[in-house]
Amino acid sequence: MMNSGQHDFYYGEKIMASTFTQSLASLGPAQPAKTAAENDPAKQDYREGREQFKKGEYALAAMSFHNALKGFEEQGDESGIANASDRLGDACLERQDYAAALAHYRRAYAICEKEEDSFSILALNKKMAAAHRKLGELDKALEYAFDMVEHYQLTKDPKGMVETMIVIAELYQEKGDKLKAADTYRTVAAIHKNFKHQRMAEEFAILADNLVE
Repeated sequence: MMNSGQHDFYYGEKIMASTFTQSLASLGPAQPAKTAAENDPAKQDYREGREQFKKGEYALAAMSFHNALKGFEEQGDESGIANASDRLGDACLERQDYAAALAHYRRAYAICEKEEDSFSILALNKKMAAAHRKLGELDKALEYAFDMVEHYQLTKDPKGMVETMIVIAELYQEKGDKLKAADTYRTVAAIHKNFKHQRMAEEFAILADNLVE
């Protein structure tokens, strides 16, 4: 997966990893003997796609994930459909086909939403925000970002909230709204100050001040 060094949203790990279904890593259990699951063509395609993706072979990975998706559709396996759609979206994102990535992520999102899988929804929100940002659709990216903030508030996760608020500030800057960006940085500074992270609080307060000088 892409890293988030640029405060990108794209740092969520495997989709559909809640109690609702298997994690992506568990699609192919490591056992000496071949099992029915290991012989499943859809799961084989999925595993091949994962290996190709790791090697940076994104076109081949996209083809494998597409084949896996078709296999899961024929089986009526919604867990498999969600996982394959998510990873197909990842391959499209790497190939800079952001519109296609969003279409696949939305399909996975619909299944996660139906199953009330909030942590998978969070991971997809990060990815969809990243795709909209790449497309220059900053208002849509902000919508997903604020959904993420709400999740972090409910789960009492200040680290996730701070990371997301930084991205929100950057999005406001990209929109040319320096006042809202500054206000967001001040919120980040206040969170750090509340946790006695004095140096970080001062750094974000300075960022805010520099924007409105």
